[in-house]
Formats: sequence, C-alpha cells, structure tokens
Amino acid sequence: MDKKVLLKNIDKIHTTVMGVDRIKKNLKLNNNDVVKYCKNKILDKNCNIYKQGKNWYCEIDNIIITINSYSYTIITAHTINSI
Repeated sequence: MDKKVLLKNIDKIHTTVMGVDRIKKNLKLNNNDVVKYCKNKILDKNCNIYKQGKNWYCEIDNIIITINSYSYTIITAHTINSI
C-alpha cells in the first residue's frame, strides 16, 4: 500500500497513555509530546514507510515506529538494534 495514505492521514495519528510511556522508555525521550516527535520522524523525507499486515512501519534514524493502519494509533516505537 502507498505510504501517501499514511501521510495524508498524519493528523489522525495518536497514541494511548500507556503508549506514551512505552515510547518514552523505549526511545529514552524526555519529550512529553511523543506523538509530535513521531509525526516529525514520519514526515522526514528519509523515512522508510511500509505496510505489513494491519500495521504501518516507519523506519528512520535507527528507530522504527509501529502504527495501526485502521485506527492510526502509534502502538510502539523502539530503536532498531533493540528488537
């Protein structure tokens, strides 16, 4: 599926309270606005965006962001070397 679908729906991207905590811990972020952080990564022209099953995967700067393709919820994000 075309990554333009995800980019066109960038405003729908969100996460849960637990998602915020998980992303902050996994990426070692002090930033409270993890959704904005993830959106900026996704919008970067160097971001590799692809869909597998029901999820979008966005890879950039040695991190991978997983987003549910139906709800646009950020499920998790982690550094690639920690998988």
